[in-house]
Amino acid sequence: MPQNPTKSALIVIDMENAFLDPSSPCCIAGALETVGRCERAVRLAREKGIPVFFVKRIYRANGSDVELTRYRTWQRGERMMAHGSTGAHGATVPTGLRPQEGDYTIIKPRWSAFFMTELDLILRRLGVRTVILTGTTTPNCVRTTAYDANALDYQVVVLEDCTSSQTPQIQKANIEDMRRMGAVILTCEEFSGYEENTLPPLQEQLCAEIEGCPRPPEAYADTPQGRALCDLW
Repeated sequence: MPQNPTKSALIVIDMENAFLDPSSPCCIAGALETVGRCERAVRLAREKGIPVFFVKRIYRANGSDVELTRYRTWQRGERMMAHGSTGAHGATVPTGLRPQEGDYTIIKPRWSAFFMTELDLILRRLGVRTVILTGTTTPNCVRTTAYDANALDYQVVVLEDCTSSQTPQIQKANIEDMRRMGAVILTCEEFSGYEENTLPPLQEQLCAEIEGCPRPPEAYADTPQGRALCDLW
């Protein structure tokens, strides 16, 4: 794999048959239409030396790890996304979204790609500072991943036309919420021009400012009694 001057990673979330096929109870109405653009984003990332992470939902056959609120739907859907499942309700993915040598696969137990997975550990080991999110569904797995990434101090990019929701209204509202949170919203076409200087190096800038700040981090040195911050509560 070539060098990764952008210090970014592309995250492809839940692009599985059970969320893409119209006959599946878990189908996301806008997801199938985004497959081609998601495939293009993956190709572009590989060309740019950006590591690609395919994040999947795979359930145990007895349902012991299915979300409480999804369990009945999962039952009606012929126990979707079980290990080795295929067809409309399966965990298989479109040909262009299958991992290749050098890619990463993450199995997530809940909405966020970070929750109880090794994603954060691997990203930090690779020196990644920015996550670029694609996949489905925007208000659930994409959004929770975006907010967890923000909480973990990653910069967040969302490729808007590589994500999907049940309705255009839901899609628009959630994209705007993530934009207000601080995510950078791009299209797949704009991602084709993504390079090292597309985003400012916020982490480095803030670290330099904090290290150069003359103020102590807590109030201990500012109090004539020499009391620590916790003593003031």
